[in-house]
Amino acid sequence: MAKNNNSEPSTETIAETDNYIVWRAEEPDGEVSYHLELNNVTLHFFQEEWDEFLDLVKGL
Repeated sequence: MAKNNNSEPSTETIAETDNYIVWRAEEPDGEVSYHLELNNVTLHFFQEEWDEFLDLVKGL
């Protein structure tokens, strides 16, 4: 996980292909968010939303 100064989030790449990337950010206040970049579209998820999204994808 990349560490920055205290006012910047810590980020970690979860998975990456030529066109897509999934990464997570941990804010200084401890909140975690997930980011799914699909070419020029980025979806942002809080933890509960991310968990639900993963359940959705597992159902495919």
